[in-house]
Order: sequence, then C-alpha cells, then structure tokens
Amino acid sequence: MLNELICRYPELTICREDIILAREAIIQCYKDGGKLLLCGNGGSSADCDHIVGELMKSFREKRRVTDERLPSHLREKLQASLPAISLSSQSAALTAFINDEDPSMVYAQLLYGYVKPEDLFVAISTSGNSDNVVNAATVAKALGIRTVALTGESRSLLSDLCDITVRVPESETYKVQELHLPIYHYLCASVEKYFFGN
Repeated sequence: MLNELICRYPELTICREDIILAREAIIQCYKDGGKLLLCGNGGSSADCDHIVGELMKSFREKRRVTDERLPSHLREKLQASLPAISLSSQSAALTAFINDEDPSMVYAQLLYGYVKPEDLFVAISTSGNSDNVVNAATVAKALGIRTVALTGESRSLLSDLCDITVRVPESETYKVQELHLPIYHYLCASVEKYFFGN
C-alpha cells in the first residue's frame, strides 16, 4: 500500500520513513487500548473529522463485531471501530471555552480533558506553527503522550516538539493539504488492514 502511495505521489518519497513511523505509532496506540485525539484549523480541522470518519467505521475492510454481549441482530448491523476523536468538532465545548478563556488554549483544554496515557495526539497544521495546535501538543508532551504531526515542508514549532512529523514538500496551504489527504488515507487504510485484514 505504501509503494502505491509513493508511486501515485512520488514527491512523498522524502516522507516515506516518517509515514512508516506514524503508522507504527497509530498501531501501537490501538494495541495499547488507546485512541487518537486530533486537532487542526480550517481545512486541517476538516481533515481531522475525515480521519475520524475513516477510523470509526469500515473504510476498506469488513469489520465484523464479535462482542458476545450484544444480541446477534445488533452485531450484524454494527462495525468494529478504531476509536478517534476530532477535538475540532466539539462545538459546544470549543465555543464555551473560547468565550470564557484564552482561545489559543482551546485544544489544550480539550486534550487535557480527554487524554489517557495510552492515547496518541495527532496535530495537523500546514504551517506547523498554529498557536492552539502547538499548545495542545505542548500539553501532550508534558503528560508523556506520543505525538504525530502533519505539516508543510518548513521546520516548525510542531516539528521541533512532536515525536514524529510528516513534513510534506509544499509550503502553500492548499498544496500542503492536497498531500496530507493521501497520507492520512494511506494511514487509515493500512492501520485498518493491520487490525481487520483477512
């Protein structure tokens, strides 16, 4: 699957090792019983929601539910999930915090409220320097949580802070976002295959 990604987007060759590391971190998070916590702004916020959509239900693989606590008619209609939360989509909590407190701390607050030691924080920022995303990554690091970032090509606050940073070889916002999408589609499909592939 990774070879197909690189074949379709040869400019991502320079990101290959970091993409592999991101995949391994996500797999380890799920093996440890954790969840992904994601955040970003604008289009990157939409990317967080997109990732959650691919992880919380079947993407490319069948995901049978085998939980015997559920009646069979429910098991047949549900799909196994890889748990993920987009901090960007928590509109009531976001707006309440922004109204009352320092808006740049909004994702840090939500992360602090949700995070458990086995979780993985995923930061998406085309510049790598968005204050609210950097603040959340800083809280994650202070709590000993593993961190992955998707950014543009420039060294940034996130690339200096996060355990793994996939820096795509573009600097213009929409071009960075165009390369983030195939990367996270690969990550979602590959992780899904690891856990649910036949």
